[in-house]
Amino acid sequence: MHDTPTTAGQPPLVEGAGEREPLSTGLKQRHLTMLGLGGVIGAGLFVGSGAGIAVAGPGIVLSYLIAGALAMLIMRMLGEMSAAMPASGAFSVHAERALGRWAGFSVGWLYWFLLVVVLAVEATGAAQIANGWVPAVPQWGWVLVFMVVFTVANLAAVKNFGEFEFWFATLKVTAIVLFLVLGLLAVFGVLPAGPHYSGDPVGTANLTGHGGFLPHGWAGVVSGVLAVVFAFGGLEVVTIAAAESDDPARAVGRAVRSAVWRILFFYVGSMLVIVALLPWSSVRPGQSPYVAVLESVGVPGAGQIMNIVVFVALLSALNANLYGSSRMVFSLAERGEAPRALLKVSGRGSPRSSEAESGGGVPRRAVLASVAFGFVSVLLNLKWPDSVFLYMLNAVGAVLLFVWGLIAVSQLRLRPRIEREAPEKLTLRMWAFPYLTWAALLAIAGVIVLMLTDATARPQLLWSAGATAAVLLVAGVRELRGRRARR
Repeated sequence: MHDTPTTAGQPPLVEGAGEREPLSTGLKQRHLTMLGLGGVIGAGLFVGSGAGIAVAGPGIVLSYLIAGALAMLIMRMLGEMSAAMPASGAFSVHAERALGRWAGFSVGWLYWFLLVVVLAVEATGAAQIANGWVPAVPQWGWVLVFMVVFTVANLAAVKNFGEFEFWFATLKVTAIVLFLVLGLLAVFGVLPAGPHYSGDPVGTANLTGHGGFLPHGWAGVVSGVLAVVFAFGGLEVVTIAAAESDDPARAVGRAVRSAVWRILFFYVGSMLVIVALLPWSSVRPGQSPYVAVLESVGVPGAGQIMNIVVFVALLSALNANLYGSSRMVFSLAERGEAPRALLKVSGRGSPRSSEAESGGGVPRRAVLASVAFGFVSVLLNLKWPDSVFLYMLNAVGAVLLFVWGLIAVSQLRLRPRIEREAPEKLTLRMWAFPYLTWAALLAIAGVIVLMLTDATARPQLLWSAGATAAVLLVAGVRELRGRRARR
């Protein structure tokens, strides 16, 4: 599946594409579907959306439409390439085939670093919530419990990861649907909408009052995009996971199709409910607007209910990041871009269902390497959250934009090659190619420009640019050495 690059710098597109990797096939379609739906529903939506509302007002709906549209385009591109060329390294493999080894190396290692650093934020956040419920167990104790539980689950069998994510995603999706139902009932006057409820529908008072729909103008909408776009990170894992299903090409296609519109519906729909029911000026950054809405419609214990949902969202992200990072570094090792020792797979690595059930085909050393670095990140977060770990977090904060950019460039390069060499593999196609792909690239460039002009986001972009440049330098040196060796 992973070929040695040709002298032209591009691996063969079709040759070897039918081979199976030595990983199990324990993931079912229901796992991938719910992973696609719930993968981007996280704490960034339930809590972080308050920051976007604070800068954009009701215009946050437009901000989510713009950011969500970009995420949908990226997911569609990923779906097209992953359906045609399923691999555990997903977009890293695609970048290598489209642009050369330097691209696969760079995007693979940057994404791995992103996941294992963000893993620390999720583990610490979940531990803080659990410590509030059971103060007798210290925060570091909860972190240890979570890391051990999910490490064991990921070491045992891929179906364990799938089951965890299926139920996590089910709870998150159910929470969003119930929130939308309760919110709509309140909007139409069936449920109380605040302490001064009169029995009448809320109407558009909160959408047009308090400075209007765009209280800060289009500049507020643009700032809102910057505040919410990174909440859509995580959609990439479904294309990584598809490689461990019985029929990767069909599975990833169905997962992308089922998820792409619903994700936008969940995000934009819930934002519309929030700004319709609450005066936008009452929303505070760092506080969940979902809690405020539930309290306004009279749901008892709204704060604790949302704490549970956020807790599950954090554990879900931790589990997904551990899985995604282990598969990415395993794929890098397969292609000679990471230590070969990480290629050790449990059992015989056969795709037969009996081994998938017993835990065969799991890259255990890759899992342990990822969780080890993740544990170091957690310790740094607990010990030096405002210094050492903050620098690490800033160094990966905008890496997602680099990953998305290379996904778009890879799709631009690979689509004509697939049409020419293996058109039958195009079972899922990018819309309006190549125009929407170029539009996505321009949007990514726009977000980068916005970050450069924003005083709070600029340090994160510059640190991430430095980390990206360092990895690109290493990739370039490796490329030069490889060329010299071939000569």
